[in-house]
This record gives sequence, structure tokens and C-alpha cells, in this order.
Amino acid sequence: MSINSVGGSRWRAALAGTVGVGLVLGLGACGDSGGDGGGDDTASAAPIDCTQFSSYGDLKGKTVSIYTGIITPEDKPHIDSYKPFEQCTGVTVKYEGDKAFETQVLVRAKAGNPPDLAYVPQPGLLKQLVATGKAVEAPKQVSDNADKWFGKDWKAYGTVDGKFYAAPLGANVKSLVWYSPKDFQDNGYTVPTTLDELKALSDKIAGEGKKPWCAGIASGEATGWPITDWMEDFMLRLGGPEKYDQWVKHEIPFNGPDATAALDGVGGYLKNDKYVNGGYGDVKSIATTTFQDGGLPIVDGQCFLHRQANFYAANWDKDTKVAQDGDVFAFYLPGKDVASKPVLGGGEFVLAFNNRPEVQAFQTYLSTDTWANAKAKLSQGWVSANKGLDPNNLQSPIDKLSAQILLDPKAVFRFDGSDQMPAAVGSNAFWKQSTNWITGQDTKTTLDNIEKAWPK
Repeated sequence: MSINSVGGSRWRAALAGTVGVGLVLGLGACGDSGGDGGGDDTASAAPIDCTQFSSYGDLKGKTVSIYTGIITPEDKPHIDSYKPFEQCTGVTVKYEGDKAFETQVLVRAKAGNPPDLAYVPQPGLLKQLVATGKAVEAPKQVSDNADKWFGKDWKAYGTVDGKFYAAPLGANVKSLVWYSPKDFQDNGYTVPTTLDELKALSDKIAGEGKKPWCAGIASGEATGWPITDWMEDFMLRLGGPEKYDQWVKHEIPFNGPDATAALDGVGGYLKNDKYVNGGYGDVKSIATTTFQDGGLPIVDGQCFLHRQANFYAANWDKDTKVAQDGDVFAFYLPGKDVASKPVLGGGEFVLAFNNRPEVQAFQTYLSTDTWANAKAKLSQGWVSANKGLDPNNLQSPIDKLSAQILLDPKAVFRFDGSDQMPAAVGSNAFWKQSTNWITGQDTKTTLDNIEKAWPK
């Protein structure tokens, strides 16, 4: 599976070298649960109103285990967000974060030793885990919460063969373009609201003798993955959600006319010598520039636009203000017209391997607006598609922007395509051929080679 499916490895890589971001705010007088990461007793203030947890019953003496790829320091806000539930129900939540989660969770499930709950970072892995026969369907309460708090598109990703297994947890937004609000103001540029306006803006900047775009796709063995995100965004915009779904499922060929139009659309930006690679060199320099460094020339005025997800916020220098009136910010990568709001992204799903009452209770809690808002108060770089999430509880302007995009009633969300494709394609041929494409290979050869890699 792709690196974005590897427990959010793209996201973790983007956060590499950053400090912990847990901020214990307003969760009340919670004692330490004993889970990894500990607690901050000094943050305890007013006692929790436990009446909101009464429906879960008395779970004193019970334990629920969670297994996930979310590790230190991103684990602490999760652990802290469970404390009100633990305090009010008496249950103990045992948290286990593991870099090797994606391979080990399958090993454990097949061996008959799965956790009670797993945070599964993409639909393909979810299907594999269900196929082991060890996963259990979500209880009615979770299904009802998914109907209430999440869109049909999100619930569908937690459904396998017509049965609902897993409600969403967190989310990320990939349909973003980073820019400098100050540079835009100084140069009289306006944020585009359609693809045509984005192209016109790029032409305007290039016409002034500047490089509008900068990019980087180097990521070790995963080099090439940012281009897959670019192509998926354009497939979703130019082909529409139905064609996108057919392409991801290989119901239409990978090298068909819709996919060709999408990659050529990306090439209009990334393989355009007049557009890239601001601050780094020519088109080929994109392949040797790390994805973490890709957008950094924006702060020096060497480029003006960089398409990358909300988690890219972690790569700016600590002195760089990320806000609508700051040094850098992002805008929604527009659709073909103002009315359409296609959104490419990712997220995690809460899958159970046990239906004990305490497991079902905690799984239900994680699917509520109550948990989403508690978690929002604790983390930077975290957002959810939960409709009950109050964006004001989020800790950073980019998180709030991401929530606004996800929660827009017009938003049509689609999960990262490569994360749903077979590993031979999504995390192998698609990456490698995309890298060959940016270094000179033509579109037809690139797409033909990926099509050939699709398992028969």
C-alpha cells in the first residue's frame, strides 16, 4: 500500500523533527490513565460532567486495547482525549502505537491475536483485515452516529461487502495550494476559484518573469507519491467523482482517455519550464527535491504556489506564521467551476475485533461529536469530517480551513486513490512511473506501464 496508507506515514514524515503538539485544554479534572504518553494533571480544571457518558454504563475494571500507527509525539493528544471517558465510565484504555502497524496488524489478526480496536488508515487495509474473518461489524450505535455525523461517502469507506465495520476518526485534506498572503497582496494576485483562474494566475506570474510553482517528490523508497496526489486531484476534477471511482477500482483502464487527460493536466503545471521549479532549478529538479522542502521557496519569494496537503504545515520553520494574514497559508485547489467542490484526502477508521460491551462503548464514543470536539482542543495538525465538529475548537488556522472544506455541504470527498489500489500499482508502479514521467518519460508510456502492473 502507498506510504499514505502506512499509518499515515506521509503525514508522519511531514512531521519529522517537530515537537509534540498536545495541548491539554478544558478536559476537566482527569487523573492519569496510565496509558503511554501520560497526562498533564496541571491542566485539570473544572470537573467533567459525567452525565454525558451515562449511556455507556459502568465499565469499572474493564480494559479496551487500541493498536495504531500513530506514535510519539502525536499519540499524546489521543491518549489525553480518552481521559474523560475513562474517568466517567471506569474503563482503562490501553494505547499501543507502532511504526510497523500496517504489517503487524494483519499478522496479529491472522494469528488470532488482534487488538480490541485498530485505527486503520485506508480502505484497502480495512478490506484486508475484514477478509481475515477476525473483524466484527460495528454496533448499531456506531452506524447511527456515522449516519448522523458523517457523509455517505465517508460511511461507504468503512463498509465492506455491504456490511458496515468502521466509522471515520481523523481526516486530512490534500486539495490545497500553499501560498504567501503577503506576496499575493503585494503583487495584486487574487486566490483563484476555478481551474481556469488557477491557470490564468500561473500564466500571469510566469509572464512577469517569475516561477509560479515549486514542487518536490523525493521521499526515499516512496519517491513519486506527491505526483499521484496531483493526478488524483485532477482525475477527480476533470473526470468527476464517478469516473474517479471507476478508475480507482480499475473498472476503466488506468491508461484510458480520462486518466490521460488528468496526467496531461498535471503536466501543464509540473512539466512546464515556465512554471517550475521555483527556487530549485528545472522540471527534473522536482524529482531530487524532497517533498518536505518542496514548498519552502515560497517564504523567499522564489515561487508562489505549492500543491500539498494540510499536514505540510509541519514543514515550515517555527518562526513562520501559518495563517490567512501570515507568512504562508493555503487555499482550496478549485474545481472546474465555483459550484463543484471535489475534495481529495485521507483518514483513519476505527475497526473492532471484539464485540464486548466495553469495546462497543468506546468505539461508539469515538464516533461522536463529543469526542471529535474534545480531540480538536488537544491537537494541532488534526481535523475530522465529523459534522458536529466546531471549527472554533481546532488549534490552528490551517486546521480550521481544512474543517471548513471537509464540512462544506457541497464537498464531494474521495479517498486517496493510490491507497485503494493494489500494492503493485498504488505503492509501486504508480510511484516509480510518476518519477520517470517527471524526468522525461511521456504520458502514454507512463500510463501504459502502470496499466500493465495492474494484477490480472
